[in-house]
Amino acid sequence: MPSFKAELASYLEQHPDTQYIDTLLPDINGIPRGKRLPRSAFKKLEQGCYMPCSVFSMDMTGDVIEKAGLGQEIGEPDKLCLPIAGSLCPSASDPDHIAQVLMTMIEDDNTPFVFEPRNQLAALMRQFTPKGLQPVVALELEFYLIDPQRTVEGGIQPPLGFISGQRENASQVYSVDGLTDFADFLNDINTLAQAQGIPVDAAVAEAAPGQFEINLKHTHDPLAACDHAILLKRLIKTVAQHYNYEATFMAKPYEAHAGNGLHIHTSLLDQEGNNTFVHRDGSDSIVLQQAIAGAIELMPESIALLCPNVNSYRRLVPDMYVPLQACWGHNNRTVSLRIPASDPQNRRIEYRLAGADANPYLTLAAVLSGFLHGLDHQLTPPPETQGNGANQDLPLLPHRPGEALKALSESQYLERYIRREYLDLYALCKNQELEQFERHITRLEMDWCLANA
Repeated sequence: MPSFKAELASYLEQHPDTQYIDTLLPDINGIPRGKRLPRSAFKKLEQGCYMPCSVFSMDMTGDVIEKAGLGQEIGEPDKLCLPIAGSLCPSASDPDHIAQVLMTMIEDDNTPFVFEPRNQLAALMRQFTPKGLQPVVALELEFYLIDPQRTVEGGIQPPLGFISGQRENASQVYSVDGLTDFADFLNDINTLAQAQGIPVDAAVAEAAPGQFEINLKHTHDPLAACDHAILLKRLIKTVAQHYNYEATFMAKPYEAHAGNGLHIHTSLLDQEGNNTFVHRDGSDSIVLQQAIAGAIELMPESIALLCPNVNSYRRLVPDMYVPLQACWGHNNRTVSLRIPASDPQNRRIEYRLAGADANPYLTLAAVLSGFLHGLDHQLTPPPETQGNGANQDLPLLPHRPGEALKALSESQYLERYIRREYLDLYALCKNQELEQFERHITRLEMDWCLANA
């Protein structure tokens, strides 16, 4: 593999006016943290740069959660971060003058830093090698465009169409005209994604005003798939600002409309590149059934990773295009695990539970942990769901933050695939965020109780 020195030299030949490089280290929430380095520091970047390990115990606002033990208690130490090969590319903010590169943190002994989410996924991937299996992954991200101008009441609202000048006020799911109104915005995303090596595929107008979905093409490199999702979110937000929009991947920005999901499509290939989810006659394989069974059994323990914020659980409501129970089915969007309509070669599982606010590395780790669990124990799935999954007589998955975090902390199976010390750190950080949220007095409480209590 070429050194970063060679990669940088090649990049500067193609982009000679580059003056800065943004170093990006995705934190526990998938938010890129880092530094902007001037051109005079480019040559040193091959040896890496230092960042505090407390990055991986930050809350959504960037404050370090000291109880996690990565901050001042141990002296707020720095760790060396190295560039990830192949990730150097133009920044969407100023492609001619600013580059960006993803980083990964290492320990003093050059081993991967255990509390970096990307490193947890990398370790998990190695568990597929002895089985002779290779996950193939594609991610789908939903987001809303929002008008920076708030309503009279201070609420958010859909943006004005760039061409029509009109504001959407009703669902336009799969509307091609809806895409046309934002064509320049979407074209810029596609152009910049190509420049950054992000394999974007279809763009879809989703189920609510101002909501879109952008799909990433499938890849044999699950780590790269998550890298691309991190970079795509950053790109979309930057391009939105250029058009005087705000882009949000918040799980549930509107009470009355569907939330934003992160859907993950996965299949498992054998060493010859054959899809192990299907038999030669086109029927579902035992491997597919075991993967489904394991994913279903691990769902209650995994919800806290898929729904990282208090707002994430606002998305878990009936009839809003999100499953509430652990169930599966063919060509059925109401279930947690959907087997999409496809030819046999593309047989796959679509995992539909995660919100778009989830960390892609941790979400995919939860998905693949379930597959491994099913294969390791040769599990059998429950009967396939027919019709609306919400109408099935099945127990609800944890749908409140406290319940989900309790299930994570008491997990029996997940720690076999994701290190217990990481799960404990994650639970501690998210419980701290929850405590902080629950101390906040909301406007609704004031409306209900100030005069009436």
